[in-house]
Formats: sequence, C-alpha cells, structure tokens
Amino acid sequence: MLVRLIYASRVQPDLGPADIDQILQVSQANNARDGITGALCYTGSVFLQCLEGGRDQVNAAYHRIVADARHRDPLLLGLREIAQRDFTDWGMGYVGYTAENRALFLKYCPRPEFDPYTMSAASVEALFQALIGVARWKSAR
Repeated sequence: MLVRLIYASRVQPDLGPADIDQILQVSQANNARDGITGALCYTGSVFLQCLEGGRDQVNAAYHRIVADARHRDPLLLGLREIAQRDFTDWGMGYVGYTAENRALFLKYCPRPEFDPYTMSAASVEALFQALIGVARWKSAR
C-alpha cells in the first residue's frame, strides 16, 4: 500500500545552512534505502515535508523525524492512501522559501504570512502539486 504523509514542524532557532544540507543528505540516503520519495520545504522557521512510499517505511521515517531534536511541535497535516506517487523517483525535492516563490506559498495559506499550521490537508497537497515545478531535484542516485 502506498501512502502520502505531510507534516509540519518548527525548526530549532540555531539551525543553519549546513544543518539543512546535512538533513537533505541523510534524507536522500534513507529515502533511497526505504523506497520513499517526496519533498522538503524550509522557510527559515518551519519545515513542511511530503513523504510517499510504503506505509511501514513512511511511518518509520516520520517517527525518526519526530524524535529528531531539530524538529519542534510536529503536526501531522495529512496521511492517506494513494494510487500513485506525485514525486515519482525524487529521493528528496527541496524548496526554500524565497522572495521569488513567496506568492506561490501564500496562494494556499489563509494568512498573510506562510504558516502551514493553519492550512487544511487539501491546501497543503495543492501547494505540493504546485511546488513540483519549482523544487530542486535531490536524488540519491
């Protein structure tokens, strides 16, 4: 069974660019090993991530994330069975919150500043669909 899990978490304040690179590197390796695909958004204060794959593998990945001290206040925004992956063979797509894509993030958010904690599961999924076109491809291949 394929599932899609989307969560948000607040970022520890002392997280820097090297930490984000390390998170992406480890995610690539783990996701390749576990058959997980997806994308990570980083706004400077919040992570928003979509994981797709087998139910057991995605569940185990989410539990590792929740136990990681770099994440605070994790919130499961969506978990559902899917017929196919949206991120196909992406080991990990990455989208930073920039001036160029700010309007795209805010298009799906009910507030004037991006806050995934206020978004519905449908809005978050729609955002990820839109982000597929702007994500940098990160693959463990």
